[in-house]
Amino acid sequence: MRQSYTSVVYNETRTPITKYPDQLAGYLIHRFELKPGNRLLELGCGRGDFISAFKRAGLSCAGVDREPASIPGIEVRKCDLSKDPLPFEDESFDVVYHKSVIEHLYQPDHIMDETYRILKKGGKLIFLTPDWERQLKTFYEDITHCRPYNVTAVKDTLSMWEMQDILAEKFYQYPLFWRWPILKFLGLLFNPFISVKLARWYTRKTNKKFFQFSIETMVLGYGKKK
Repeated sequence: MRQSYTSVVYNETRTPITKYPDQLAGYLIHRFELKPGNRLLELGCGRGDFISAFKRAGLSCAGVDREPASIPGIEVRKCDLSKDPLPFEDESFDVVYHKSVIEHLYQPDHIMDETYRILKKGGKLIFLTPDWERQLKTFYEDITHCRPYNVTAVKDTLSMWEMQDILAEKFYQYPLFWRWPILKFLGLLFNPFISVKLARWYTRKTNKKFFQFSIETMVLGYGKKK
């Protein structure tokens, strides 16, 4: 019998539950000035790590995923993001968030059209996707990855849908870099010499997330609906 994507890629042995979702949610809330009570929709919420973190931080959360999900205290509806309309009314969310989702779709048209439709005027889109320039040798380890992105592609995507206050940047996943941005230069120093696979190996051997998260960058995209 076929196993679900979440049960294989995000089982707790392969991808343990950590404090990282709470750290990332807190950082994004602060950086993009999200407010308690803001209604947030996570696309591709999976087992619920991040949507639960946003809820703990005081946001009103709902999620969609193509696989059935049961996340305590959060409404999750089934939806195939490649073709199904999002099962919510127009202009019903203050924030749409997704992480490691858009690269699973051959084209961004449908997900962006639907995101724009359900966002309120002035609503915010925040998403993260693997940085193709750093992860080109590991990107297709995930058999469902379809479309790689870099900073330029993320910026152009947001611009095509006429988002405002657009931001597209390489994003270091190591929380210490968020507090002390100057430390990003350490990652830049290592980049020419350490591959993603070698950085993962160092992290496994030392149990120090610094190595993997300073090399395995993502691209952060942000924009506001007119």
